[in-house]
Amino acid sequence: MMQQRILVVDDEPQIQRFLKPALLAAGFDVETAATAADAKRLAATRAPALIVLDLGLPDGDGKTVIETVRAFSAVPIIVLSARDQEIEKIAALDLGANDYVEKPFGIGELLARIRVALRQAGSAEAHLSQQRFGNLVLDLELRHVLVDGVPVHLTPKEFDLFVLLASHANRVVTHRQALTSIWGPAHQDDVQYLRVVIGQLRSKLEADPKAPRHLVSEAGVGYRLME
Repeated sequence: MMQQRILVVDDEPQIQRFLKPALLAAGFDVETAATAADAKRLAATRAPALIVLDLGLPDGDGKTVIETVRAFSAVPIIVLSARDQEIEKIAALDLGANDYVEKPFGIGELLARIRVALRQAGSAEAHLSQQRFGNLVLDLELRHVLVDGVPVHLTPKEFDLFVLLASHANRVVTHRQALTSIWGPAHQDDVQYLRVVIGQLRSKLEADPKAPRHLVSEAGVGYRLME
């Protein structure tokens, strides 16, 4: 049986050192992130069954992670934060968080809340296991893309970019959004990186890379994945 993957987002090393072994001992697979940018990228590319999310992150408020993830996934999100003001809880829940646990916390209570959230969500992979865009199929569980039913090999950067575009299907992903998500904030202006990978994706996925049907440019703005 495939282990359910939990994404733990927290910039405190002691929390990571405490939570990861506890979750592994409980039978989960664990991914970790210490920034909002990494959390958004891993939520889109690694298909976690559940996210445990701190709100105080070094590159932004964790509520932006909730907002971004909710644009493409119904994955359960449990906020784990030292912010105990009612207004913070309400804001996080209004944005789509499923539960809110205050620090300090007991691991037994957190595990119980995780089990409840997973039961309510149903199958761990059901939220975003497969998507179709015309003759293209994205399978996140197997981490591959099929063209007319045939798997196509993509590099990690190509796959991550395709997943990001798929998570915003039919909507524009700006150059800066893509560069920040895939390469990190330090490369938010390196548009040439993006052009190169888009070109590689088109050569592998489009029938006519010079007249793309799916990976469409929005001049001066970004790219859009069309169905």
